[in-house]
Amino acid sequence: MTMIARHLLITGQVQGVFYRNWTVQTARDLNLAGWVRNKADGRVEAWVEGTPEAVELFIQRAHEGPPAARVANIDSAEVAPEGLTTFDKRPTA
Repeated sequence: MTMIARHLLITGQVQGVFYRNWTVQTARDLNLAGWVRNKADGRVEAWVEGTPEAVELFIQRAHEGPPAARVANIDSAEVAPEGLTTFDKRPTA
């Protein structure tokens, strides 16, 4: 099975609106691995690994996020998978 990874930087109204909790639940529902954290500059950063279909579906859903979020943009960079096995919330960087 082919696995891919994407490094995401999400901008907009994405902190203080349960975006990270939504990200963890959505990623786990799609059987993805990785992590999510707030950035000190107001963005949310995520690392997502899984099948190409699941990763792309996650990115599509991430443009909406939870109801209170207002996503302005998602910068997505292709990265090499690290072989992560869970999806976790990390401390702010």
